[in-house]
Amino acid sequence: MNILVTGANGQLGREMRIISRNSDHRFVFTDVVEAEGLETALLDMTDPDAVANMVREHDIRCIVNCAAYTNVDKAESDVALCRKLNAEAPKILADIMNAVGGFLVHISTDYVFGGDPYNTPCREDQKGTPTGVYGATKLEGEQFIEKAGGKYVIIRTAWLYSEFGRNFVKTMLNLTATKPSLKVVFDQVGTPTYAYDLACAIRAVLEDYVAENSSGKYSKTGIYHFSNEGVCSWYDFTKRIAELAGNMSCDIQPCHSNEFPSPVVRPAYSVLDKTKIKEIFGIRIPYWTDSLAICMNNMKNN
Repeated sequence: MNILVTGANGQLGREMRIISRNSDHRFVFTDVVEAEGLETALLDMTDPDAVANMVREHDIRCIVNCAAYTNVDKAESDVALCRKLNAEAPKILADIMNAVGGFLVHISTDYVFGGDPYNTPCREDQKGTPTGVYGATKLEGEQFIEKAGGKYVIIRTAWLYSEFGRNFVKTMLNLTATKPSLKVVFDQVGTPTYAYDLACAIRAVLEDYVAENSSGKYSKTGIYHFSNEGVCSWYDFTKRIAELAGNMSCDIQPCHSNEFPSPVVRPAYSVLDKTKIKEIFGIRIPYWTDSLAICMNNMKNN
């Protein structure tokens, strides 16, 4: 199967490149900019003609959409571009896959939740209550894909990090190594997700789709949740990062979210219930501290 990956130079896209090395499928990695050392086909996924031409040229039968507008704070003042990337572009991808009888794997976010006072893990069928533009546009993107009515799997994830690009782990590694003290919020709770583990879950979905070999509807079409196992706050996350790095001289203290003013209220509790993806696709999900240790070891060795 020929698979097109959008956002291929980002965190998840880079991990998709890694898992593609041992795959029987042919991958076409696309992004809006080139990256040194990475073979990248330039593609503006907000341009329907450009996407259609790329799909036709490479006989694409599946798109894995790893691209998104993810600057949560900036989204509040950059609404048009955020909506274009997070809502309108997924609709374009869904429509074009439908036109060729193809399959769309789309990555969404825990930020579709947050407006209600949750205290149990969020399920896939739970009503979305986003608190800002980023979450609202990601939810709209999901809804466009659902309305398109084709073959798709939407995977909501959370707190993504990897060896690549900018992310919370890299930021905290630097701060805990260079600052004598640090305050980190403890009143936002979720689960860190190693992008490689998410890429492996996507691989499992792709293999299942091929195995089913459905010329009509795909029986497992729908929304799923994926993050690593376990629960923590950003404070707990930071403490573990510092411990694994040996940055024990930094005095890390918990604080409230209101000590860091932001244009958007972030979800206080966005733990995802992963029962469905584990049962449907037979996925075994690693515990968050185990995956963090693997990622940090990879950073050290590379």
